[in-house]
Amino acid sequence: MTNATAERPLHSVSVAGIVVREDGRVLVIRRADNGAWEPPGGILERDERPEEGVRREVAEETGIAVEVERLTGVYKNLALGVIALVFRCRPVGGVEQLSDESTAVRWLKPDEAESAMREVFAVRVADALDREAPHVRSHDGVRLLSA
Repeated sequence: MTNATAERPLHSVSVAGIVVREDGRVLVIRRADNGAWEPPGGILERDERPEEGVRREVAEETGIAVEVERLTGVYKNLALGVIALVFRCRPVGGVEQLSDESTAVRWLKPDEAESAMREVFAVRVADALDREAPHVRSHDGVRLLSA
């Protein structure tokens, strides 16, 4: 490994699904590790495609099977070096259930979901409901950073 390679920061890639029902409600979980409300998601496996990762993570954390509709945003946590790919999804089956990673699974109105979440996750819901092109945003783990 050269010095240039050794000095490169490591990044991880995560995926999340903003799952929207026909009635407009959004699927959210309360995380088991920190009690925060967030869209379901997690780290993308090295050998899986982003859409596959979203389907896997949502099903693992909520019991809900989804169809991925479109990419709605790319978010970088500058403090941790995590790049999140967020997709709008629609439910196609399954039943809500808890997992080792979730202590609650709920379908909330968009404004309820956004008010329950920290800013960096609430914006992902708002962006997924927006019909504009995918959004690209950076944050420090708590707050969005202006461009």
